[in-house]
Formats: sequence, structure tokens, C-alpha cells
Amino acid sequence: QLQASGGGSAQAGGSLRLSCAASGRTGSSYVMGWFRQAPGKGREFVAGLKLSGDSTHYADSVKGRFTISRDNAKNTVDLQMNSLKPGDTAVYFCAVKVWGTISSLFREYAYWGQGTLVTVSS
Repeated sequence: QLQASGGGSAQAGGSLRLSCAASGRTGSSYVMGWFRQAPGKGREFVAGLKLSGDSTHYADSVKGRFTISRDNAKNTVDLQMNSLKPGDTAVYFCAVKVWGTISSLFREYAYWGQGTLVTVSS
């Protein structure tokens, strides 16, 4: 089970940090992903992290601004969002892909947490 938290409101240029807590054991083959969905739009890949090796991948729209990482002590995968833009406004979801490489295709992720809303004002 996945639990996302940390959403809220920020002004453009500000920062927010999202966390995704996973209950139970997570396999080393797992890929953790963050997606977002803005009103009236489809679900969009934001960032992914492969638990074995800690490789990461980002959408071009967030590269250089967002960082995905894991906190082993808390058993969370976090998304640090800096230099936020109004276009980052969306509901953010964390998800798990149980094997393979990082993918931007949401259908490849089997488990999803509830969304957390991020609102960025100009």
C-alpha cells in the first residue's frame, strides 16, 4: 500500500517536497514512480527511481528542478520540487512497477497511492 503526502500550495519559484510511504516490504526489482494529472489532462510521468542501483529518470518538463530520492530510514520515496511553476499544478500520484526498467507509461505501474494536490500560483 502506498501513501502520498506533502502536497499543498506554493508560489512560483517556491519548493515543495512530496513523500510516498510504502507499507510492507518492497522488492529490489521495484521501480517507484511519480506521476501527475492536471485538470482536464491525462496522467503524466514525472520521475522514476529503480530501487536496485538507484537509477533515476525524469520528464523533460521537470529535469533540473525536481529530484526523486529514497529515504531508507523512513521507507519513503520523496520528490523534491524546486523552482515550481504554475504548470506544475496537478494531483501527484506515486506508483510501483514491480519489475523492469523505469517507464513513463502509467499502465506499467501496478500499484498506486492516492493523489496529493499541488497548487502553484503565479
